Amino acid sequence: MTRGSASEFLDLRVEVIGPDFLIATMPVNERTRQPLGLLHGGMSIVMAEELGSTASMMLVAHQSDTRVVGVDVGGSHLRSVRDGRVTGVCRALRIGRSMHFWTIDISDEDGRLCCSARLTVRVIRGDGTSGG
Repeated sequence: MTRGSASEFLDLRVEVIGPDFLIATMPVNERTRQPLGLLHGGMSIVMAEELGSTASMMLVAHQSDTRVVGVDVGGSHLRSVRDGRVTGVCRALRIGRSMHFWTIDISDEDGRLCCSARLTVRVIRGDGTSGG
């Protein structure tokens, strides 16, 4: 599912799929750092969107004519990270017929919160209408 995607390029790995959460990790390295040597805030947002979109895809996987697309993503960067792997935990805020709302918290290896993000995902049926 991630071959040739941003997830593969960034080495974003889903580690745990729980009953109401998804956990993934991503390295802080030359692909994810900004020029000052810190985890690039944009990479945290990419991680958040990948996690929420993956969770939404899993929710509609049984509906062959349904797809999901992120429509709004944003986050607050709370702490810088220089190396290691960050861990993102994705949880649903609300799962509706046409929209899914996610919160994604990203922490460093010591468990300190680095980024808190939100993602809205639109559910699109094969006929182009929203719902699922």
